[in-house]
Amino acid sequence: MPAALPLDAFDIAILDILQKDNSVPQRAIAEAVHLSAPAVQRRIRRLQDSGVIRANVAVIDAAKVGLPLTIIIELHLENERPDRTAAMRARIAAETAVQQCYSVTGEADYLLIVTVASMADYEALTRRLFEGDDNIRRFRTSVTLGWLKSGLQLPLDKALPSGGAG
Repeated sequence: MPAALPLDAFDIAILDILQKDNSVPQRAIAEAVHLSAPAVQRRIRRLQDSGVIRANVAVIDAAKVGLPLTIIIELHLENERPDRTAAMRARIAAETAVQQCYSVTGEADYLLIVTVASMADYEALTRRLFEGDDNIRRFRTSVTLGWLKSGLQLPLDKALPSGGAG
């Protein structure tokens, strides 16, 4: 795992603003964190170049664009060796319906979060991802009935060690 980029209180404050609303102008961020606009611009560029800020995207309401079903898949494999999972991992990475995929401990080997328009689309997705792969022992499907919380914001108040610079 790559080492974490050293962040100070200014970086944390900038990231906190950006992860809530990435469209906030840099001059407004500068005012909020008590830095100059050029200093904020340099810090944002450093955070982007280092990969701390991975993307600048719009978060879209899936149901409002015709993708109302969110499904959680527990994937159980026969063998987790990289040579046995490479093709499956590539299929999953290339599949736009897969919103998230985690390699996990416990009973399942992977958890996938997928978004689809219909159960027919889900069935087609599982055929594309899993059919014919003899390393897939089984998968279990949970269809979400609703959501309590869904987000991308990280708890940045925990990111800065006590006594950190800022």
